[in-house]
Amino acid sequence: MTDSEYMDQAEAALAAIERGCDRINDATEADLDNQRVGGMITITFGNGSQLIVNLQKPLQEIWLAARSGGYHYRHDGSAWVDTKTGEEFFANLSREASLQAGEALSFSS
Repeated sequence: MTDSEYMDQAEAALAAIERGCDRINDATEADLDNQRVGGMITITFGNGSQLIVNLQKPLQEIWLAARSGGYHYRHDGSAWVDTKTGEEFFANLSREASLQAGEALSFSS
């Protein structure tokens, strides 16, 4: 994947996260606060916990930092997948956000 292709895919993922936060805030009582600075989004939950999504351009990865640990994702041509488990990024983001919010939340591409 070229750097340009990576940035197109990565920016699309970040935009989907921002849309997901807006949708969740409209549809639930979760009250997510999301802030984007460049290639990083910080999602803060009502209990003060955070999820951080960060682009790693030199590695062409997206990193997710959660209470349960850190995850690295590479685009396989159709989705962002965990470099260790093969789990899809948005499925893992949904699981981690649900755990930290204490209610079922769903993100999608």
